[in-house]
Amino acid sequence: MRGLFITATDTGVGKTFVTVGLARLWRLQRRPFRVCKPVATGAESGWSEDTRRLAAAAADSDLSAITPFTFTAAAAPSVAARLAGTALRVADLAAAVRHRATGDHAVLVEGVGGLLCPLTERETVADLAAELALPLIVVARRSLGTLNHTLLTTEVAQRRGLRLAGIVITATTPVQGIAEQTVIEELQSRLDVPLLAVLPHQPNTDGGEMAALQAVDWWGMAIA
Repeated sequence: MRGLFITATDTGVGKTFVTVGLARLWRLQRRPFRVCKPVATGAESGWSEDTRRLAAAAADSDLSAITPFTFTAAAAPSVAARLAGTALRVADLAAAVRHRATGDHAVLVEGVGGLLCPLTERETVADLAAELALPLIVVARRSLGTLNHTLLTTEVAQRRGLRLAGIVITATTPVQGIAEQTVIEELQSRLDVPLLAVLPHQPNTDGGEMAALQAVDWWGMAIA
């Protein structure tokens, strides 16, 4: 299987923003790919906004294939599934991803929350990432706490033997304050994995992230 697994240091840090940007870039480059966010929570209107955005970016209307496990409760997947009277299995989530990667298609997989977000009663997003064995992209928000969150996430990924390809930094709000101004330099001095891209703050998600993403050979990374 070819593709990339996009995870994050937390929820709401720009994971979907980055995955959407990569999908738009691959469409522009005419790459054969599909998107998959195997589980989404907080989907009060049938489908989560993340799923809809991924579908639009990939020009793929099959929402049930993009996100086969959807729950209304805005909670960790294990909790949301329990509240819905069911349970998730990593094997089923992995099978859903593999179904999207048939033929010559690579797959852009968006996780949920961070690496240690509970998926099942015992397993986390990290277990799904290990099962899929795709190169891992970690998205981190440029804010106070970024150093700690990013270093913790990379340490977890490396200890579990995940294929950590690099870090993407997003500015979900305008950069201000000494912590946000210096975080890039600090991360570069402390990380032993590549800092792949730094995406500037953009009030509108209109594709402006493409310029920062185009400098990286994401496709080569996905098929290596």
